[in-house]
Amino acid sequence: MSIKGEKVAAKLNRNLKMGMVGGGPGAFIGEVHRKAIRMDGGIELVAGAFDINPRKSKQMGRELNLDRKRVYNTYVEMIEKELQLPVGERIDFVSVTTPNNWHYPIAKEFLESGFNVMCEKPMTMSLKEAKQLQQVVRKSRKVFGLMHTYTGYPMVKLARDMIRQGDLGKVMKVVVQYPQGWLARPIERSGQLQAAWRTDPKQSGAGGCIGDIGTHAENLAEYVSGLKIREICADSNTYIKGRRLDDDNNCLLHFNNGAKGLLHASQICIGQENSLAIWVYGENGSLEWHQEHPNYVYVEGLNEPTQVWKRGNDYVAAKSAGAGRATRVPAGHPEGYIEAFANVYRNFTDTICARLLHRKPTELELDFPNVDDGVRGMAFIETVVASGKGRQKWVKLKS
Repeated sequence: MSIKGEKVAAKLNRNLKMGMVGGGPGAFIGEVHRKAIRMDGGIELVAGAFDINPRKSKQMGRELNLDRKRVYNTYVEMIEKELQLPVGERIDFVSVTTPNNWHYPIAKEFLESGFNVMCEKPMTMSLKEAKQLQQVVRKSRKVFGLMHTYTGYPMVKLARDMIRQGDLGKVMKVVVQYPQGWLARPIERSGQLQAAWRTDPKQSGAGGCIGDIGTHAENLAEYVSGLKIREICADSNTYIKGRRLDDDNNCLLHFNNGAKGLLHASQICIGQENSLAIWVYGENGSLEWHQEHPNYVYVEGLNEPTQVWKRGNDYVAAKSAGAGRATRVPAGHPEGYIEAFANVYRNFTDTICARLLHRKPTELELDFPNVDDGVRGMAFIETVVASGKGRQKWVKLKS
């Protein structure tokens, strides 16, 4: 069962106030963010610039029953008007849920104006921008979160802590996959908005599939294993004729402890939906986790029967405080995607509350992806692109 305890926001005697940039009518990911923040209470969406089209932004504000004075035409206007409100009434943080090309300028301006930021991934359009934003975060001393959803799953945290505690021995191999099939046809040419911007280098950046879902696989591999990818040999492909970005990638990995790995990310695998999964092999055992069946971790020992660790049981919380904190309902009641989003938000906002209460955030509260993970992600994308296009196949990841 959950051991999350008292809501930190309650100690402030008010809800944290959230603004959103992006997430207008018809947007997928913005609505997921809005669903997630409702789960625990303590967060109130009060303002937004929801679309580059002011009319659509106002439409979204009406659908959300927001004060029309706090539904803005642009994010610049949002910053200006929110700063005119007293502390406690203005937004405490903003969530950036736009296409990738807007992440850096929006996050930068909000941070420099004194606001905390939650940002969708990948964090920026380039590694150069990512490093610049890293410096902005450090200078601002504000809280920055990056929405790598899958680190929020309880059993991902269990897997991480098993490896931390030495249950597998030294990690020798990491295999991670993220196949999808939704871009197996050129649907970006038929008006499918989610496909259109993700396959447009002006909005998505240098990586298509590798930026959209490959970064999730990279982040999961490093988070669970506790290792860092050192160099990559990539075979990147674009199967759909006329598509300007990659839609399939196969990567060999070298990690900093000498471990080897495989990373496969593809959006042309017909029949695959959201099949993110990871296998970690150590000297003394192995484990695996599957995003489409997220409530179980499978653990193997040499010549031993398979162990199935099931989310929500007391033995999981006893093994992993992070998993216990992230568990919301009793065993046998499935938890998944929205709850994982909410867990990232909980730790991010509990860290904001700790800062507001002038205390140091705990290790559990700080357990959410941050700007350093964003820099790693951008370095990963650029390394895969360089290896995939260049003659030198093994390319060092420099972050």
